[in-house]
Amino acid sequence: MKARYKKHILNFKRPSGTSRGILTQKETWFLILEENGKLGIGECGLLRGLSMDDVDGYEDKLQWTCDNISLGVQALYGELKAFPSIQFGIEQAFISLRSNDAFELFTSSFTGGKSTIPINGLIWMGDAGFMYEQIQQKLEEGFSCIKTKIGAIDFNKEIELLESIRKRYSKDDIELRVDANGAFEPKQALEKLQALSHYDLHSIEQPIKQGQYSQMKRLCSESPLPIALDEELIGVFELKEKKRLLQTIQPHYLILKPSLIGGVKGSEEWIALANEYDIDWWVTSALESNIGLNAIAQWTFTLNNPMPQGLGTGSLFTNNFDCPLAVKGGQLGYGNDKYWETNLIESLCM
Repeated sequence: MKARYKKHILNFKRPSGTSRGILTQKETWFLILEENGKLGIGECGLLRGLSMDDVDGYEDKLQWTCDNISLGVQALYGELKAFPSIQFGIEQAFISLRSNDAFELFTSSFTGGKSTIPINGLIWMGDAGFMYEQIQQKLEEGFSCIKTKIGAIDFNKEIELLESIRKRYSKDDIELRVDANGAFEPKQALEKLQALSHYDLHSIEQPIKQGQYSQMKRLCSESPLPIALDEELIGVFELKEKKRLLQTIQPHYLILKPSLIGGVKGSEEWIALANEYDIDWWVTSALESNIGLNAIAQWTFTLNNPMPQGLGTGSLFTNNFDCPLAVKGGQLGYGNDKYWETNLIESLCM
């Protein structure tokens, strides 16, 4: 078996804002395996500034992975504990190599084009006019669940935006989720959560920065608004540490991003604990290309989670790869009228 890697830069169609800054490009990496003339591919969805494996030596670790590919998926996964995005890339690549179709990793009625996945419509930060424009577009496209980023513009402006939505659409019409990406200061967070709770929000993701267990525990116990952990899960590897986190904080929801928490295996470990502690969860992509998004979506469908998932990021880039994934009416489907780019894996090897 041979292995190689390839870097790819995704360009956003328009600058996209979060509380951590404005995004114009997204770096990603592909692992390509070859055995007996057959190719397999996996995406290592590194997210600069957020992934815990955003460290010097990342490319060296990719080369090490390729040099030691004969160790097999299980041994490699264990050796790559500090590189969760490469763990996920390895999982994908080996499944892809062993599959009849390199892009059909988890066969189901979803890949058969007979079932779809409910997803939320994602609203990026910007001025109030831009955010409202996005919301209007998502509603016209048929989304019944909208997730909006908050924490970058004036909080009162964000409140006005939510208020304007609720004047037109009740919680029975539109489910609203907000994501602060850790933007609130702990001393001010509860007051802001109380203000947000007046607008019948489903939940808020990561109101304060991760790693502040006692403050997050207090917020989860006192907040009138359900809290979901997102960045909080990054870098927590050991099972006992995952248990300690959940037992201490006692969140209402978990947000699972396979590229950031060790792929399928890492995510399923969190799911098992969430089920044990009666915590709901959903899966979200992390700005992967359509190759990684395809793997996440196919796996997510097998979990039979009825909640809207965060898998609507495939249309954000100007230079993504043509694929069967398609969003319609707030649902992600696998269309039979679209196909993967011809010789895509071979072209990435060049």
